[in-house]
Amino acid sequence: MFGQRILILVPHPDDEIVACAAAIGRARAQGAQIFALYLTHGCIARETLWPWQRRSYDTFIAKRREEGEMVARYLGITPIGWSPLPARHLWRNLQDIYKDIQSAVTRYSIDQIWTPAYEGGNADHDALNAISSLFSNQISILEFAEYNFANGAVNSQKFPTLKGTEQTLTLSADEKASKQHALKLYKSEQKNLNYVACDHETFRPIAPYDYSQIPHKGTLWYARFQWVPFQHPRVDFTNPRDVSKAITSFLEANAPLAPAKQ
Repeated sequence: MFGQRILILVPHPDDEIVACAAAIGRARAQGAQIFALYLTHGCIARETLWPWQRRSYDTFIAKRREEGEMVARYLGITPIGWSPLPARHLWRNLQDIYKDIQSAVTRYSIDQIWTPAYEGGNADHDALNAISSLFSNQISILEFAEYNFANGAVNSQKFPTLKGTEQTLTLSADEKASKQHALKLYKSEQKNLNYVACDHETFRPIAPYDYSQIPHKGTLWYARFQWVPFQHPRVDFTNPRDVSKAITSFLEANAPLAPAKQ
């Protein structure tokens, strides 16, 4: 089920807990070495903050990384890279992220990648899932459900669409307590983590997606407050169609070449 040298792709520090804290513990119990590549620093861009918050921007970033390093020690995973990109910008930098992952896979002899699901929870998550799909012919890829707004409801650790290959880990009392403790270590994110279910985790081999289409019908999680009539920092105004276009262009540019006909 789990590889021996696992690379967790972390779009924002805290996703490693939301998606797979218990799975990390079980994989380590089976002898796996687990590495984490943090692909944004987790804070939104400076210019997106309220003007009076911007002077503390570097402090916010340093705090988020400090929390991430603390969680890594607690979970027993090895950080191997911290991106300077702000949150909500991963999907705008697909080629550079792809190169970073390629380098990590080679350098650390990775035999399995863990990635967020393509579920519309966050544009960065969806983009990272698409990048991960390019490795599916080389190594094992597991995608983990985090959160989505399919059918107009808050769903935690549940895929919008089932493929029949899902596996669910039912957390023991100790695993649940450990995951809750790890979430609390991200003190700077407490307002954003109250939706996380801690009784189970769900994953599957990465599914074949049509990335030219948004992840599911209806409103996506990150777009559910876009009715707000002004640029509120806590509202992500990313257009899901723009994300799909960026992903499609990236995949077309990096599609594996078909073998030459004999």
